[in-house]
Amino acid sequence: MNPFPADDKIQLRVFTAQDEIVIENWPSYPPEFADIDYALRQGGWIAEFRDQPNTWVYVAEQSGKVVAFTILALTAQSEAEFRIALRADKAGQGLGRIITAKTLQIGFDEIGLQRIHLIVRKNNPRAIALYRQKNFSHCGECQLIVNHKPIDFLKMELLRKDFAG
Repeated sequence: MNPFPADDKIQLRVFTAQDEIVIENWPSYPPEFADIDYALRQGGWIAEFRDQPNTWVYVAEQSGKVVAFTILALTAQSEAEFRIALRADKAGQGLGRIITAKTLQIGFDEIGLQRIHLIVRKNNPRAIALYRQKNFSHCGECQLIVNHKPIDFLKMELLRKDFAG
């Protein structure tokens, strides 16, 4: 029996130009996450990564509707940065765990990555818990300027040998 029944209802596929229009029209994030809303909008993450070489952008569909997108962007030989954005009204339903697992599986098994790394805002305990559950380990901290504000991040990484699926 599948311990995550929603897993069967989530499909990952390669991003298309039409998806960008859909994502840019997603509802805004609630106030506590308002500072990450830029990632969804015109000039956000998709614009930054869609045409980059050695970058894979996926959308996650549930019942035929785009509910998230993920990015794997090569940063070194066999290494990539991971990013994920969920539609605001889909947060808290366990979809992030499923979509993250599916993207990591593609990264390690299909693309052949040996290391996937990410940064996560220090004030996002749900995301940090998700990444720890997926065996990401803490490998540093940094501060970046996002929307003209300094933001504190944790750096995390997952090695292929530590990936449990």
